[in-house]
Amino acid sequence: QAQVPRGATIIEQTRGTAPGLMCPVGKKVMYAMPGVPHEMHDMLARAVLPDLLRRSGEASVIKSLVLRTWGESESGLNERLDGIIEELENNPDGSLPTLAFLASGWEGIKVRLTARAATTQQVQQVLATWEERVRAVVGDIVFGVDTDTMESVVLQTLRSHGHTLAVAESVTGGLVTGRLTNIAGASDVLMGGVVSYASEVKYDVLQVPRGPVVSGEAAIAMARGVKKTLHSSVGLALTGVAGPAEQEGQPVGTLWVGVCLADGSEYSQHFRLATARDQMRQ
Repeated sequence: QAQVPRGATIIEQTRGTAPGLMCPVGKKVMYAMPGVPHEMHDMLARAVLPDLLRRSGEASVIKSLVLRTWGESESGLNERLDGIIEELENNPDGSLPTLAFLASGWEGIKVRLTARAATTQQVQQVLATWEERVRAVVGDIVFGVDTDTMESVVLQTLRSHGHTLAVAESVTGGLVTGRLTNIAGASDVLMGGVVSYASEVKYDVLQVPRGPVVSGEAAIAMARGVKKTLHSSVGLALTGVAGPAEQEGQPVGTLWVGVCLADGSEYSQHFRLATARDQMRQ
């Protein structure tokens, strides 16, 4: 707080004790500000942004668009978009957007396009053009945009078709229903959930036939049972083995998903997932 690097300019402090600094480094400039949010915001608005505008000579708008994807690895996604990435990196005048990946666990992989232009309308046009280009390559795995989540998209899709949903969970212990209830307005689609962790609950509450409970048949029976019990048009069920030991001869990481749709059709799908307990459940 007491020393100033040679050639630097002080940003006066108005809300605390630590001043900020503007430090020229060659043709660039480094700004140093306090980490206290209200102090930093004040300096940013009062000194940094005006200085950037003075240095650039023109105002500009920077905007990002995020495509939410699921079902592809980060390296696989990078490979698919190789041609577009190469085109965007060959951008001497800065007129093209940048592209970045952000792996986000059970939120999928985000593909972020960031563009700069003189006006909001122009920057939106640039983003729309390159969004179309990216979707042409990876559109089959894009499930949402910006603040969309997998669960908000699922709820909206069901809502648009006039469907309601009930969920039966064994291995996930309520995680799926919990994510769905995080979305405001979910109650007009989600009827509820049954955490049928013990086999007896599957038999007694969901009317699953007695026998193995880690199978496609059991997953479908759970979906059918929760749909009937909670009076929904769609039933979804998950059963599997999270560990630490195998169950019914099935290894840790086994998952069966069952779906019972409004027209009465029923499906199941088998997955082999990561064997770490929390990761597998997520």
